[in-house]
Amino acid sequence: MAEGEFWKDQEAAQKVLQRRKRLESDLDFLKRLKRQEDDARVLLEWSESGEDVTTDLGVSLKELTALIENAEFQRMLGGEHDRAAAILTINSGAGGTESQDWAEMLLRMYLRWCDRKGFKRDLTDIQAGEEAGIKSATVLIQGEYAYGYLSTEVGVHRLVRISPFDQAARRHTSFASVFVWPQIDEDIKIDVQEKDLRVDTYRSSGAGGQHVNVTDSAVRITHIPSGIVVSCQNERSQIRNREVAMKVLKSRLYDLELQKQRVKLDAVEAQKKEIAFGSQIRSYVLHPYRMVKDHRTKFEIGDPDRVMDGDLDAFINAALVARAKGSLGEAVAPDEE
Repeated sequence: MAEGEFWKDQEAAQKVLQRRKRLESDLDFLKRLKRQEDDARVLLEWSESGEDVTTDLGVSLKELTALIENAEFQRMLGGEHDRAAAILTINSGAGGTESQDWAEMLLRMYLRWCDRKGFKRDLTDIQAGEEAGIKSATVLIQGEYAYGYLSTEVGVHRLVRISPFDQAARRHTSFASVFVWPQIDEDIKIDVQEKDLRVDTYRSSGAGGQHVNVTDSAVRITHIPSGIVVSCQNERSQIRNREVAMKVLKSRLYDLELQKQRVKLDAVEAQKKEIAFGSQIRSYVLHPYRMVKDHRTKFEIGDPDRVMDGDLDAFINAALVARAKGSLGEAVAPDEE
């Protein structure tokens, strides 16, 4: 930063400043960890010498344990893009209105999780269901480690409940899929040719103020070679909607290239199971009993309301620990539970 030429390229300078900020944050954390360890050791020595410091030692050890757990999770989130912002999509599965309602419930769950984490979330696209719920939604999530955390949520999610749409009050099973991409940095160049794009404009749907359904501001972009389709309708201007849609498209194309190059790793595309009575990573059961269970880690909670209100950290943490140990299980079919 002391170099005379440093500030000539403002974009490059900002990248360096961001990296410096992350490194300083890591160093400050290590210093806090060392101080807490030293304090605990001193209190332990006093305790062994007969001093009555039991309460203080207990508090110190509790704080030290919390710091160590935090450090361990940061170590586990050391992947190339784990620290990046995330692009989350939700798609309803087989089952019509039931699954579309379930997809909307999942969307609310993740939006509430973002609020709990203090992450900024931007709902860039939503396709409403015919009668209730949503067919699909895309959310840009800004926050440190957003992608690292949410990468554990990729897969099919299953809901079992008494249907509010069934006059006979029968039990129904619904499915929806969740997928997550890292939002790539602007300095990573993805070559997208205009000739490879089909751009369609249409009127926005759903809540959004007076501009909705007045002009054809919503944008849908199809990348013809890959078949990837992205859309954005939440911005007021067509130009801004196109910019956001292109950002999502480039992230998805970059993710596609990564999968081609890293053949030794689990292909992310292989996680896109059929959204029906196939494999699922987690079941949310509201009837005949109440429980949320992750089939990969066997972790479960008997309070679905808490989970649906965005309290997901216990499931995410369990998946991160299992993944770091190499023991993260496979998704299962209903008859394998």
